[in-house]
Order: sequence, then structure tokens, then C-alpha cells
Amino acid sequence: MSSSALVEIVFLAAVAAFIAYKLYGVLGRRTGNERTPFDPMRRERIDARGAQPGDEKVVQLPPRPRELARAPVVDSIESKLPVGSPVAKGIADLRQVDRDFSADGFLSGAKVAHEMIAKAFADGDRRALKPLLSDDVYRGFDDAITAREKAGSKVEFSFVGLKQATLEDVTLRGRLAEITVRFVSELISATRDAAGAVIEGAAGAVREVTDVWTFARDPRSSDPNWKLVATASA
Repeated sequence: MSSSALVEIVFLAAVAAFIAYKLYGVLGRRTGNERTPFDPMRRERIDARGAQPGDEKVVQLPPRPRELARAPVVDSIESKLPVGSPVAKGIADLRQVDRDFSADGFLSGAKVAHEMIAKAFADGDRRALKPLLSDDVYRGFDDAITAREKAGSKVEFSFVGLKQATLEDVTLRGRLAEITVRFVSELISATRDAAGAVIEGAAGAVREVTDVWTFARDPRSSDPNWKLVATASA
């Protein structure tokens, strides 16, 4: 090898060493702005706790399945029914034709309907009653309202509160589903004649009343509304 070639190799090696030194001086320093190395355990901890101070872009994840399993279970009507009881069997049969049926949802609506119907009947409000009652029940209510109007009597009514509402029966009759509910309510009711004398009930007195009402609807229908089809007092 000639001396000139040897000198050229030594020169290139020196240049390479100088460049490597400069690169290390720049890339090897920490400025405080570098991303920390990926740490799966740290990400797990952040996911479980939510955003850390200063981590504005951290999105809190929904609870994991095992966390959901530890959540308290809300009591439902069906969970309290004896296995194999007539009401439990009726609900199961009804769900065969209406898979979206909810006993809790139904009873919530029935409670509202009970108060609405009782108040509308006392007020003689036929317009409010009409969509909530079957034709037969509506005719009975209408006759009673008409009799009051002809006699000139008035009903003083105040719904104090509902103490209890329980499912008594759930049955499929042909295309109709029928559900019977026992309502125990507290109310103030007094009927006065044309002269203002109390002829029924007691003015200002709270009394407990038990009603047994049956609601019905076609579970295959797109109309979700139940109608009152029978009433009885207990």
C-alpha cells in the first residue's frame, strides 16, 4: 500500500470519529421534552385511575368487565318473584311474544296511569280518560260522571301518595296480554251535593284505598300503550 493511500484512510477515519462525537453530543443529551419509554404497567395504572395531573389528553376508559361485575345489582320485580310462580311464568310467556317487555317499566307506567285516571275521573275530565281506558271501562266512567253532572254534585279530590303497587297476575288471552295490579293509595276525597253537603267520603280526611285494576294491550302491536280494561275495589 502506498503512503498516500494510508494517509487518506487515516484522514477519513479521523473525520468519521469527529462526526460521531458531534452526533453523540447532540442526540445523547436529554432536554426534558423527550417522551418516556413505553411502559405497559404505567399505562394500565393510568387507565384505571383516569387522567393524571397535566395529562389533558388522557381519555378515561369505561369500567372493565370485572369492575362491572362488582357493581351493585339493582333489585327488580322479577328478581323478587318465586321461581315458577304464576306471575313469573306469565312474564316469561309474555316475553316470548314481546321480548322488550319489562315488568319494572310496566309497573312504573301503571303507577302514573293510576294517579292520572283517579284524578281525571274525580275532575270529570273525559278527554284525559279516553285514551287510557278500554271502550267498556270508559262507558262506565262516563255514565258515573254524567250522573254527577245531572245531580249537580262535585268531587273534591287530592291524591296523597301511592303506598304500594304489586303485580297480581300476568296472562296471555289470545292476542291480548293482561296484567292485574293491586294499588294501595292514600287520598282525600269527598263528594258534595248541589247544596254543598258531603254525601260521600270525608272532607279533609286521608283514607287508604285499595284498587285492583287490569291493563291490556296487544304485545304484537306497534302501539306501546296499555289500557285499563277492568276495575275492582278490595
